[in-house]
Amino acid sequence: MAQRKPKSKWVKLGILFVSSLLHWACTSSSNAVLKSPDGSLSLTYQLDDKGQLWYQLSRNDTIVLDSSQLGAVLSEADFSEKLKLTSDSLYEGISDDYVMLNAKRKQNHYRANGLVLKLQNEAGRRCDIIFQLANDGLAFRYFFADIGRSTKVEKELTSYHLPAGSKAWLQPVAIAKSGWEQTNPSYEEHYEQDIPVGTPEKTGTGWVYPSLFKSGNSWLLITEAALDSSYCATRLAAQSPGGIYRVAFPDSKEEITKDGVLPHSDKPFYSPWRVVTVGGLSTLVESTLGTDVASPAKGEIPAFVKPGKAAWSWINSKDDFITYDEQKRYIDFAAQMKWQYCLIDVNWDDKIGYDKIAELARYADQKGVGLILWYNSAGDWNTVKYTPKGKLLTHSDRIREFDRLKQMGVKGIKVDFFGGDGQSVIKYYQDILDDAADYQLLVNFHGATLPRGWARTYPHLMTAEAVRGFEMVTFGQEDADKEATHAAMLPFTRNAFDPMDFTPMNLYKIQSHVQRKTTSAFELATSVLFLSGIQHYAESPSGMAHIAEGVQDLLRTLPDSWDDIKFIEGYPGKYVVVARKSGESWYVAGINGEEQAKELKLRLSFVEGKQGELFADEQDGTGISQQTITATNEVAVSMKASGGFLMKF
Repeated sequence: MAQRKPKSKWVKLGILFVSSLLHWACTSSSNAVLKSPDGSLSLTYQLDDKGQLWYQLSRNDTIVLDSSQLGAVLSEADFSEKLKLTSDSLYEGISDDYVMLNAKRKQNHYRANGLVLKLQNEAGRRCDIIFQLANDGLAFRYFFADIGRSTKVEKELTSYHLPAGSKAWLQPVAIAKSGWEQTNPSYEEHYEQDIPVGTPEKTGTGWVYPSLFKSGNSWLLITEAALDSSYCATRLAAQSPGGIYRVAFPDSKEEITKDGVLPHSDKPFYSPWRVVTVGGLSTLVESTLGTDVASPAKGEIPAFVKPGKAAWSWINSKDDFITYDEQKRYIDFAAQMKWQYCLIDVNWDDKIGYDKIAELARYADQKGVGLILWYNSAGDWNTVKYTPKGKLLTHSDRIREFDRLKQMGVKGIKVDFFGGDGQSVIKYYQDILDDAADYQLLVNFHGATLPRGWARTYPHLMTAEAVRGFEMVTFGQEDADKEATHAAMLPFTRNAFDPMDFTPMNLYKIQSHVQRKTTSAFELATSVLFLSGIQHYAESPSGMAHIAEGVQDLLRTLPDSWDDIKFIEGYPGKYVVVARKSGESWYVAGINGEEQAKELKLRLSFVEGKQGELFADEQDGTGISQQTITATNEVAVSMKASGGFLMKF
């Protein structure tokens, strides 16, 4: 992917005596062998007297990851110990420029320096470890070069050793095959916030990516990218004694039709990149490292890939209103709001039927609206009854169904209920994406895994759920009570790199027994704060009728993609203010995750002197006010408890 320019420099490897059973003790004899282009980050590595490999990461000469182990055990080769270094090569000037339409920036520029360690085990089998160090973090991966027959990766020894006193913001992995209709895990749990590192995950299943830590004055966000169909998705292990978090593989039940959980290949292959973003909170929120190292798209972004916004009936009226008349009403709603899509959810094949859906697609097209249709992913790996079901299981199934959808004029699919991270499940995701591309269908995954940079590799992957989204707020008061603090976590974690189908922005009220605890301005802010290639809004036609015309006009003209981002201020789970640029306009969105009002003085020098509009909570908290403001270097803004605001300059 990136161009690497070799530099003729070799680093002498020192051997350090190990007195600890867990890790080698760092001493002043360790050499910084790799530095970021700006010199702020440095990486050291060592082989100990057992032939085990360790690395350490520092920022501004302060350790942010202490001695952490590397290695893997394969069915055909052991790279966990008795390793020998055969060569180490430094590279400068790694460079990659790319475009994304469903990310925080359209134009992205990656710069890094690299190091390749070539290792042999006692039997002479080869493994490379490839490091890239950018100004905003570290990425590394394994290359298993010596593969001539079917081989499994039985475990990775990869670890991240957070120094004593560090804190963590982490989401547990749900127990496999638990929950409604055995659909877990699907990355839909609440975060545990500001906990001491080393706190065990209670169910024993582990922690999902991205995993957020604070080490001294530095923040770290750990994830993975460039996951392909030879590997499984991973997580951090449930137990982290001494602050040592290890990469863990999925539960044995997280597979499709008994096709396997563990990574395997019969030819040389790479692991995903292990990604550690490092810096202040602004670094994490503005970084694109999770897509910088993702696999590039094949060729130019296709013309059918068009970001946008969608109306969606199910979030308001649920299963009983997947009817022809209701969907026509929501198509009209999308057209009225100048939104490009309308999603028709579960059981459409039974309650409306293919012929009438084709009729709706023609009607929608006349109004400039494209239809997206829901599918049940499942074969025998969950018990969900919703249909269409069993239509996407094989290549022949998919091309038959996708050809029919293309002939009908349908623009995209939403595929739900995957329930696993095993290698066979990852292959299924990518098979769907490959076949959907051939029929020019946009894709939305629900009940799904974290996309891990796939939106770069597959530009028609517009969004994925992998979050405890707004549908949970409509189901129960407990989730409604936690929405504000949960939402204030997401720009720092789940939505840091990957598009997220939270289905935000319920402006009027929830159409159920649940009382929303966030304000209307909070909900409006999420339309800009959250990133999704297609943003499915949680508002109904009747609800929108209660909203001021100025707010409706704003929603008709909101950008569909973004050129730039600035983190203004915030703290995970407490509050966040982010600015996004589209063309010559800036949008500044803020939400308050706490139950106390906040008075902010925002530094907005990048729009100083510009006139704009401020949409904020009315004094009585019942609606959204609109006023003209002029930006100065310091703009005073009030946020109610669980409130928010949106500015446009």
